[in-house]
Amino acid sequence: MKTKVIHYQEPGNPSVLVQSEVVLPPCRENEVLIRVISSGINKPDIFQRKGHYPAPPGFFLPQVPGLEVAGVIEQCGSGVSRWKAGDEVCALLAGGGYSAYVLVDSRHCLPKPLSLSFPEAASLPETTFTVWHNLFQRGKLKKGEAVLIHGGSGGIGITALQLASLFASKVITTAGTPQKCSRCLNLGADIAVNYRTEDFEEVLNDISIDVILDSIGGSYFDKNMNLLNPDGRLVYINAVSGSEVNLNIGKMMVKRITITGSTLRSRDADFKAELASQVEENVWPFIESKQFVPVIDTVFPVSEVVEAHRLMESGTHFGKIVIDWSDSI
Repeated sequence: MKTKVIHYQEPGNPSVLVQSEVVLPPCRENEVLIRVISSGINKPDIFQRKGHYPAPPGFFLPQVPGLEVAGVIEQCGSGVSRWKAGDEVCALLAGGGYSAYVLVDSRHCLPKPLSLSFPEAASLPETTFTVWHNLFQRGKLKKGEAVLIHGGSGGIGITALQLASLFASKVITTAGTPQKCSRCLNLGADIAVNYRTEDFEEVLNDISIDVILDSIGGSYFDKNMNLLNPDGRLVYINAVSGSEVNLNIGKMMVKRITITGSTLRSRDADFKAELASQVEENVWPFIESKQFVPVIDTVFPVSEVVEAHRLMESGTHFGKIVIDWSDSI
């Protein structure tokens, strides 16, 4: 079957994104075919469009961005037992999510929470999978600990601070405007530092911090190391300000700091399936009870995907940006 997709021929600015049609391969035995209602937009999509974050080798749609969708299952492969046609789901993909129809490993789907819209559900997989793995599995955040989350106004940050507030004794975040800081406090942060007007290390110097989740890197690295408690954990999910830093090994040893990090896209299917199970068990109940609430900044029709990418790059948004396919199928 054919499906409409948003893709690019050559890397570049948002204007390189165009709509076309491709032919999908048959649904394999472990896959489901989803009619996409909404596709989430994430920073990795921007990096991919610029040529800095290519799709995994052999991926079917290497120039179609998109790591998460929500929609309705149209068809199930012969080996799929959990799902059936008509089920409403959201799903994590390795790419290709800017598409009216997607094929995805059935184990990477989660049920769309009944209380959520399709755009809200589409905003969940990339952030919840990333946060659960990095903050709780790798960062080992435990009840009673204090955590610093850099970039609290983005999709990852908002997810992390809301989930952390259900476990940690103190949640600290950084954001770039007074308005964003205020909204972070309303979502569960105890302290929000405006990184544009304050030095977060100076502000937080007297505060005990056990875990730091960082996507900035660069000059933040040494400040993070200084702020962490003995036996602290420093977790990286990106390094937008620079990946090459100077590590004081002595400081790391004296404070017994664990430095770790991960990328999700390249992990194998079995890992993502197990992670999906963990997210459904540990995060979905908080969504159903409305203790965790997706935050959507803007939903764009698919015809305005260029404007959606421009908004993402501007950094003025708060929460997730989503494109809607419902009028395009």
